[in-house]
Amino acid sequence: MWFDKQFIQQWGGKEPTFKQIMALQGEIFREPKGAGRRTLKFTKNGQFYFAKLHWGVGWKEIFKNLVSFRLPILGAQNEWLAIQAFNKIGIETMHLSGYAQQGFNPAKQQSFVITQSLEESISLEDYCADWQTNPPKVAVKYQLIRRIAEMTRLMHDNGMNHRDYYICHFLLMPWDGTWQNLHLHLIDLHRVQKRSKVPFRWRVKDLGALWFSAMEIGLKPRDYLRFIKIYNQGDLRQSLVDKKLWLAVEKRALALWKTR
Repeated sequence: MWFDKQFIQQWGGKEPTFKQIMALQGEIFREPKGAGRRTLKFTKNGQFYFAKLHWGVGWKEIFKNLVSFRLPILGAQNEWLAIQAFNKIGIETMHLSGYAQQGFNPAKQQSFVITQSLEESISLEDYCADWQTNPPKVAVKYQLIRRIAEMTRLMHDNGMNHRDYYICHFLLMPWDGTWQNLHLHLIDLHRVQKRSKVPFRWRVKDLGALWFSAMEIGLKPRDYLRFIKIYNQGDLRQSLVDKKLWLAVEKRALALWKTR
C-alpha cells in the first residue's frame, strides 16, 4: 500500500487503512453493473480526489477475456502502472495519491487507486461543444490539434494504446490561449495496454475513436490533414503514403458514427 505525503497530511498525518479506503463515500461517477468496481469523488480537508475501487472481476469475466485472447483487467494495478508510464514519457495525466492491492485470488482481488481531482479542468468534448456555431480562433484550434497529435504519437511510439481514446478523456486546464500554458491531461487509463510496439489494429482503434469523437465539432478536412502530418512527423505527402492506416481509421470512425 502506498500514499503520497500530501494525501497522508490531508488524512490527518496517518495512513488510512485498506478497509477505510474501500469504504469511502462520495459522489459516484461510474459503477458498471457486474464489473466489480466503482469510481467516486470525495473530499478530505478541502482537497478533492477520485477513487477507483475494485472488488474483483469474478471468474466469468476472466474466462470471457481469455476466450477472446485478451488479458483481463483485474483491478487498479493497470491504471497505477499506466499513470506512471505516461508521466515518464511526458504525457500529462492524473496525479497519483494512493494505491493498494490485496488478495491472491485473481477473481476476488481487491484494489484501489486514488488521484487528485483536476478541479478547474473542462473536458475537451465540452470545450469544443459549440465550435460548429461559434468557431474558435484558428490559433487555438491548431494548438489543440498539435498537442493531441503529439500526445497520440508519443503514446503509440512508446508501445501504449488507450482503448477509450475519445476527446471526453482529455481534460483542459484553464488556458490563456498560449502554447506554453496549454495543459491537456489524458485520463481514464485503466484499460491501457503496453507492448514493445502497438499492433496495427489497436492504433486504428485509438485513432478511429478519436476521429469519431471529433466529428461533430466542425473540423475541416485540413484540420484532419494537419493532425496526420504531426502524428507522422513528416510532410503531408509522406504522411499520406500510409494509406492503409488512415483508410482503416476513417472506416472505423464512420462505423462508430453509424452505431452511435
